[in-house]
Order: sequence, then structure tokens, then C-alpha cells
Amino acid sequence: MAKIDNFVPIGKRIRRARLDRKVTLDTMANETGLAKQVIKQIENGEKRPSVGTLLQISRVLQLDSDFLLKDPEADQEKRARAYTKRTDQYAYTPLTPDAKNKHLKAFRIVVEAGTRHEGVGFQHEGEEFVHVLEGQVKVQVGDHINELAAGDSLHFNSGIKHDLRNPSQKDAVLIVVVYVP
Repeated sequence: MAKIDNFVPIGKRIRRARLDRKVTLDTMANETGLAKQVIKQIENGEKRPSVGTLLQISRVLQLDSDFLLKDPEADQEKRARAYTKRTDQYAYTPLTPDAKNKHLKAFRIVVEAGTRHEGVGFQHEGEEFVHVLEGQVKVQVGDHINELAAGDSLHFNSGIKHDLRNPSQKDAVLIVVVYVP
């Protein structure tokens, strides 16, 4: 596979990897739980995937998640701008950028005030740990809603459908650690 250029949008990287590996949209949908239309929107750059969605996609495509989460050789300023563009609801920065081919990934996430993830919720193999540094968030795991404020933490089975929202008037800053077997 050709070297991926810094300026190739994430959706195009996903599409290129999916086609290189001969993974159909049906297979991708069945393995990630995403609708085919959502996958097409991600690949076309119309929808920005969350970290959880990127982890699911990288698992299906048998890619190290850094291939999708990190801009190769980008300087810190470019990297910060790229991460801000990656999702519609939040900005994230990998805290474990050298953890290639590792099961544990940590992120600093800023969830904008008054936002929530769109779609059906997230679900991926493994475990997730959320610690709130600033602000307030609601983390729904299955049918249970956890209300977290600064200093609160939550550890849960990420194989259960989950969702994150910030209903407050202030941005929330989180540390999120994801373990994917």
C-alpha cells in the first residue's frame, strides 16, 4: 500500500484501506454496526467519525488505530487542527501516540457545550474509562445514564452500546482510556 500523505482526509484513508482489503460495505456495516449510508458519509467526508467509530473501523480493516487517529509526521499545530476537525461534537488529542499495535489508547477529549453524539451510539469490544477534568457530561451505557462532574470517573464494558453528551452550558474536558483486545 502506498504511503499515506498527511493531507489525505480520514474518509479517503478509510475508503482506500477498505477497498485495498476488499471489504464490502455490507461487511463493514455488519462488523461495525454502522449503517452503510453512514459509512459512505464518513468515506465521502460528509460525516466525521468519533474515536470509538475509528477504533471499530480500524479493527475491521485490521489496521493499527494510529493509521486513522494520528496524522503521520504532522507537526503539533497541524495535528491539533486536524483532531479538531475529526468529529462534529468534540476535539480529541491522543495521549499515547507511540502506542502502535497496543490494546490501550488514551485521549484528552473536549466535548462542546450542548452537544451529543449523533446516531445509534457507540459499541466496540473492550473496556472504556472516562475521567472528567472539567465540566459535566452524561454517559449512557445501555439504558443507564451516568451523570459525571469534574473529578468523577466511570469504567464500563464498551461492548454495551454507549453514548456521551454534554447538556451543560460549558465545554467538558475528559480523559478517556479505551482498551480494545
